[in-house]
Amino acid sequence: MLRNLPNSLTYGRIALIPLLVVTFYFPGDFADWMALGIFATAGVTDFLDGYLARSMQQQSVLGAMLDPIADKLLVGAAIVMLVFSRRIDGLTVLPAVIILCREFLVSGLREFLAGLKVSVPVSRLAKWKTAGQMLALGFLLAGEAGDKIVPMNHEIGVYGLWIAATLTLYTGYDYLRAGLRHASDPYAGPRP
Repeated sequence: MLRNLPNSLTYGRIALIPLLVVTFYFPGDFADWMALGIFATAGVTDFLDGYLARSMQQQSVLGAMLDPIADKLLVGAAIVMLVFSRRIDGLTVLPAVIILCREFLVSGLREFLAGLKVSVPVSRLAKWKTAGQMLALGFLLAGEAGDKIVPMNHEIGVYGLWIAATLTLYTGYDYLRAGLRHASDPYAGPRP
């Protein structure tokens, strides 16, 4: 029964994304809390699936592929819907775009490097970037409901998004540098 639990958690995280999007079509505090609850649940499953896969020695190729895709889909959907609802607007759209562009860049680099049989492990700083990004998005998802409990909730989310975008640029540069190093290697590429 627990045999495929890590992959099941990843599938569950992907399944939560449409529910997160739907919450933006309803007004009021309840919808804000639902959005935050769904996002938090997805974040917890992200932590749990990796932890369980390692501790139960159930790391799989499928899980290694789906986990970062699920993360990127979740973050991308949250950012798009926050822009759609104007919780992210004006100059704050810039860190949102930086985060999304980095996600596409890293996905492309990982695919390219996988073709070369090169693995780029996730750095500790990249893990901190993800945690900060999720926290900032959580504050923004709480919306006006969060402002009633945490003064300056929205501002905390906005500042957190800028910090996450700064870390995103730095970690994205690390991935790009690794990718370019392998791309410029005349011996790179699949070998017979």
